[in-house]
Amino acid sequence: MLYKINLEHILFLDIETVPEHADFNTLETDKKELWAQKSSYHRKDERTPEEFYARAGIWAEFGKIICISVGYFKLQGDTKTFRVTTFKGDEPQLL
Repeated sequence: MLYKINLEHILFLDIETVPEHADFNTLETDKKELWAQKSSYHRKDERTPEEFYARAGIWAEFGKIICISVGYFKLQGDTKTFRVTTFKGDEPQLL
Protein backbone atom coordinates (compact mmCIF):
# COMPACT_ATOMS: atom_id res chain seq x y z
CA MET A 1 0.00 0.00 0.00
CA LEU A 2 2.82 2.43 0.78
CA TYR A 3 4.22 2.20 -2.72
CA LYS A 4 1.01 3.86 -3.99
CA ILE A 5 1.47 6.99 -1.86
CA ASN A 6 2.89 10.00 -3.65
CA LEU A 7 5.91 11.01 -1.56
CA GLU A 8 5.30 14.67 -2.38
CA HIS A 9 2.03 14.44 -0.44
CA ILE A 10 3.75 13.55 2.84
CA LEU A 11 4.76 16.21 5.35
CA PHE A 12 6.99 15.25 8.27
CA LEU A 13 6.77 17.28 11.48
CA ASP A 14 9.03 17.14 14.51
CA ILE A 15 8.26 19.28 17.52
CA GLU A 16 10.94 19.56 20.20
CA THR A 17 9.90 20.41 23.73
CA VAL A 18 11.70 21.06 27.02
CA PRO A 19 10.51 21.69 30.57
CA GLU A 20 9.02 25.17 31.04
CA HIS A 21 11.61 25.95 33.73
CA ALA A 22 15.24 24.88 33.72
CA ASP A 23 15.03 23.43 37.21
CA PHE A 24 12.31 21.95 39.43
CA ASN A 25 13.34 24.24 42.29
CA THR A 26 12.44 27.35 40.27
CA LEU A 27 8.78 26.28 40.02
CA GLU A 28 6.16 28.00 42.16
CA THR A 29 4.87 25.89 45.05
CA ASP A 30 1.54 25.24 43.31
CA LYS A 31 3.28 24.01 40.17
CA LYS A 32 5.56 21.74 42.22
CA GLU A 33 2.50 20.13 43.79
CA LEU A 34 0.75 19.78 40.44
CA TRP A 35 3.87 18.21 38.93
CA ALA A 36 4.12 15.74 41.81
CA GLN A 37 0.49 14.72 41.26
CA LYS A 38 0.66 14.61 37.47
CA SER A 39 3.88 12.60 37.31
CA SER A 40 3.16 10.19 40.18
CA TYR A 41 1.79 7.44 37.95
CA HIS A 42 4.81 7.53 35.64
CA ARG A 43 7.34 7.79 38.46
CA LYS A 44 5.87 4.76 40.24
CA ASP A 45 7.47 6.04 43.47
CA GLU A 46 10.93 5.15 42.16
CA ARG A 47 11.97 8.79 41.80
CA THR A 48 11.14 12.05 43.45
CA PRO A 49 9.21 14.68 41.48
CA GLU A 50 12.42 16.73 41.37
CA GLU A 51 14.44 13.87 39.84
CA PHE A 52 11.71 13.22 37.25
CA TYR A 53 11.31 16.87 36.21
CA ALA A 54 13.71 16.51 33.26
CA ARG A 55 10.80 14.77 31.49
CA ALA A 56 8.37 17.65 32.07
CA GLY A 57 8.61 18.80 28.46
CA ILE A 58 6.43 15.88 27.41
CA TRP A 59 3.40 17.31 29.23
CA ALA A 60 1.81 20.44 27.76
CA GLU A 61 1.15 21.95 31.19
CA PHE A 62 4.83 21.81 32.17
CA GLY A 63 6.67 22.11 28.88
CA LYS A 64 7.33 24.52 26.08
CA ILE A 65 8.10 24.16 22.39
CA ILE A 66 11.59 25.29 21.37
CA CYS A 67 11.67 24.30 17.70
CA ILE A 68 9.59 22.76 14.94
CA SER A 69 11.17 20.96 12.01
CA VAL A 70 9.36 20.28 8.75
CA GLY A 71 10.51 17.74 6.19
CA TYR A 72 9.27 16.82 2.75
CA PHE A 73 10.33 14.95 -0.37
CA LYS A 74 11.04 16.79 -3.59
CA LEU A 75 10.86 14.70 -6.76
CA GLN A 76 12.50 15.86 -9.98
CA GLY A 77 12.40 13.14 -12.59
CA ASP A 78 14.03 10.05 -11.08
CA THR A 79 15.81 12.09 -8.40
CA LYS A 80 14.35 12.14 -4.90
CA THR A 81 15.63 14.61 -2.33
CA PHE A 82 14.51 15.18 1.22
CA ARG A 83 14.33 18.80 2.38
CA VAL A 84 14.23 19.89 6.02
CA THR A 85 13.54 23.29 7.50
CA THR A 86 13.68 24.13 11.21
CA PHE A 87 11.95 27.02 12.92
CA LYS A 88 13.12 28.16 16.36
CA GLY A 89 12.18 30.87 18.80
CA ASP A 90 9.65 31.63 21.49
CA GLU A 91 6.70 29.27 21.58
CA PRO A 92 3.98 31.85 20.77
CA GLN A 93 5.83 32.97 17.65
CA LEU A 94 6.51 29.40 16.56
CA LEU A 95 2.87 28.48 16.81
